[in-house]
Amino acid sequence: MRLVGPSGEQVGIVPLAKALELAQEYDLDLVEVAANARPPVCKLMDYGKFKYESAMKAREARKNQAHTVIKEMKLRPKIDPHDYDTKKGHVVRFLKQGDKVKITIMFRGREQSRPELGYRLLQRLAEDVQDLGFVESNPKQDGRNMIMVLGPHKKKTEAMAEARQAQEARKADAKANPGKSQNAAEAQADEASEAAEAPTEAPAEA
Repeated sequence: MRLVGPSGEQVGIVPLAKALELAQEYDLDLVEVAANARPPVCKLMDYGKFKYESAMKAREARKNQAHTVIKEMKLRPKIDPHDYDTKKGHVVRFLKQGDKVKITIMFRGREQSRPELGYRLLQRLAEDVQDLGFVESNPKQDGRNMIMVLGPHKKKTEAMAEARQAQEARKADAKANPGKSQNAAEAQADEASEAAEAPTEAPAEA
């Protein structure tokens, strides 16, 4: 077999007995790393440590993995200003999080004969959030509904990284200023309330 040392150095081609002897001498494991090679390649290593480090790397990769989702927001063509501001606030939050947003205008009754109302509303919303997102799919009629998709300027991974940094900054600030903990708790309660009111999400289609 071809033997690789614990630091990656090439030991050379040695018989199995010699490789086992070296493994015992270094108090390490003899692990086959390339069974199909000719001759097979084995390495001297601490297999337990190797498995632990591999598991930690996989865990870190999963934590940083970005799952693209499409949030959905539904509006009526004649939505009142207060409701519009509330819905727009949700769209802003979704785009800041790096998520796409599907905007659906629902027409009822005679509203179906005035598609321009929905089109103007979608244009207005796109302009209001243009600093955070762009029109990925232009408005189109789908039965009684009109649909537009907004994409975020910021990538999901960037949004996740910024969110983690902000969370760490808040924790550091709370330790340095214990008196602010009550305000922080109230802010978190408000965020939780907004999240509970937010619409459902659907996995993005591949």
